[in-house]
Amino acid sequence: MIPRRPLLLGALALPSLAHAQAYPTRSINFLIPFAPGGGTDIIARALQPTLQEELGQALAMENRPGASGTLAVGQLARARPDGYTMLMTTVSASAVVPPLLNPPPFDIHRDQTPVVLAGTVPLVGVVPASSPVRDFEGFLAHARANPGVLNYSSSGVATQQHLAAELLSAQAGLRMTHVPFRGTGQAVTEILAGRIDIAFDTLPTYLPHIRAGRVRAIAVTMPQRVEWLPDVPTVAEKGFPGFDANVWYMVMGPPGLPEAIAARWVAGVNRGLNDRGVRARISEAGFIPGGGTQADAAALLRRDADRYAQVIRQAAIKLD
Repeated sequence: MIPRRPLLLGALALPSLAHAQAYPTRSINFLIPFAPGGGTDIIARALQPTLQEELGQALAMENRPGASGTLAVGQLARARPDGYTMLMTTVSASAVVPPLLNPPPFDIHRDQTPVVLAGTVPLVGVVPASSPVRDFEGFLAHARANPGVLNYSSSGVATQQHLAAELLSAQAGLRMTHVPFRGTGQAVTEILAGRIDIAFDTLPTYLPHIRAGRVRAIAVTMPQRVEWLPDVPTVAEKGFPGFDANVWYMVMGPPGLPEAIAARWVAGVNRGLNDRGVRARISEAGFIPGGGTQADAAALLRRDADRYAQVIRQAAIKLD
């Protein structure tokens, strides 16, 4: 005879499987954890038409800013695992900030399901046009000769700009002073005025200033050089193999999202990123298209959660 308990469990699993196969039958709420107009909003809306075609239902875009993006991720963590609440998230909101909050609003690995990478935005190291630093080697020499004297800016504590500089400092043995600002605008103003020695910030933010000669690009933080600045070396090729610090954007589902539902989203995002018009739109905004598998997304989340947690511990970073 078949044991009673396994038979019961199998019966309970059948409705869930049938539901996943029928998905979706109504519109889907697509959360965006920041205000309209930012990078998360841009890439989510660029992919929206293709995703709607792939899924056969409307995506209701909901901007839910607050708490460094973790408000929306927390909402996702409480959602039913039926695929009708999904999220376009960032490395900071899903992998970096949660442990810095007391109490943490959600568990990074238990309370969200990585689905697929949508894209990345490179960071670029820039110095003022008035700086004596001409290149990355010159920056390292200058920083090492003046420990604790040079400063670097960011748009806030525990942002990617902050963590990229701390990651480099740890690997290169540098001591610099962090100057956080409330947002990118003030940070840009200060480095243009020559009051900040260096910044590692998103490429779209500084590309116009690089082209106008108001700042000098000395390195990019992606593993490979970027098409917008082909003559600017990577940090990795300048003696720091494997160095990689960027802003990534990822589709997330609630905890327990069925694999069959996740697969529909993986197919839709990959299809969108292979569309010439979509690729052009996000490339013009400074994104490098993502894509890949659900396993790729899960590995990226775990990698960055682990390594940035180490950076935060070593640098004793705390939110005010």
